[in-house]
Amino acid sequence: MSFDFDATVVGAGAVGLACGRALSKRGLTVLVLEKEGHVGQGVSSRNSEVIHGGLYYPTASLKARFCVEGRRALYDFLATHKIDHWKCGKLVVATEEAEVERIEAIFEQATANGVEGLDHLTGAQARALEPELNAHAAILSPESGLFDSHGYMLALQGEIEDAGGSVVVSAPFEGAEPLAGGGFTIRVGGEGAMAVSSRLLVTAPGLSAQAVAAAIEGYPAEDIPAGHFGKGVYFRLVGKAPFDRLIYPPPIPGALGTHYRKDQGGQAVFGPDLTYVETEDYSVDPAKAKEFAAYIRRFWPGLPDGALSPDYAGIRPKLHGPGEPQPDFQLHGVERHGIEGLTALFGIESPGLTSSLAIGEAVAAALTGIA
Repeated sequence: MSFDFDATVVGAGAVGLACGRALSKRGLTVLVLEKEGHVGQGVSSRNSEVIHGGLYYPTASLKARFCVEGRRALYDFLATHKIDHWKCGKLVVATEEAEVERIEAIFEQATANGVEGLDHLTGAQARALEPELNAHAAILSPESGLFDSHGYMLALQGEIEDAGGSVVVSAPFEGAEPLAGGGFTIRVGGEGAMAVSSRLLVTAPGLSAQAVAAAIEGYPAEDIPAGHFGKGVYFRLVGKAPFDRLIYPPPIPGALGTHYRKDQGGQAVFGPDLTYVETEDYSVDPAKAKEFAAYIRRFWPGLPDGALSPDYAGIRPKLHGPGEPQPDFQLHGVERHGIEGLTALFGIESPGLTSSLAIGEAVAAALTGIA
């Protein structure tokens, strides 16, 4: 049976595009569908642009594996494609004696995950690197960094199109029906509403993962995990950035906590926090500046009064609610849902951006049998 495309990917964020690239590399004709008017307008547009080292994630989890593999591949990709990036390094800081045990546990976990170059620092050593830092002790992760995530996604799009594939925007996925002999009919909305046939189907739509899976005929409802919207807001510093490296306090329940970065333009940004919301609300409440300031002064006592300005917000596609343990990435193949030729992704939040190339390779290998 002939198909319009060998593979269709729903979602043109970092992970969807990485899946499309990995499938294209294996010689498949690829269609990527994006409901927004540009690539990377969903979860991928509202993040910290941090390249994570892979410190925190449970041993042998997909997050641990994909973060480390993805980070190594990402640096190579960014260098090859001349995309702006900065391996600035990161300090995980204990601001008091009571936090030392927590960062020691992070060091042990990171070592188990194969993270390179880690070092223990005393408070004095940490302050020698970052003089304005309040640190009782710290862990240095030299492999952590920052990058231009939009430049990265445009490069992924370019590779797909160079291989003969298509990335189509303003093209919402409206549903799919598995065909009797294998493959799918896929309904696409928008001004150019149409139906296309595809041998393989990957769903990587971020916040819409549950709704997209439910729109595939025969997808078992019991295989769709509950989704939650984890909102995080960011504040920008008015004034000179105080640190060159990423600064992270110990993680909070369900997230890595409010951290510091100096963006590619040299400005200081703090965030995100974590609040569960019911709708996609991207507003930033200026009143949160007081709460942010109190948190930031734990590791930067010199924060001036009134120096935080509301910046932006993002929403993470979480699979856990408040007080629940944080689960792993979920990549559901035929062994889960029973539909041949389909991989559905759920809960691809942090470190999904860093992990994207590794996720793409894993999805493509599973669907094609080509490593």
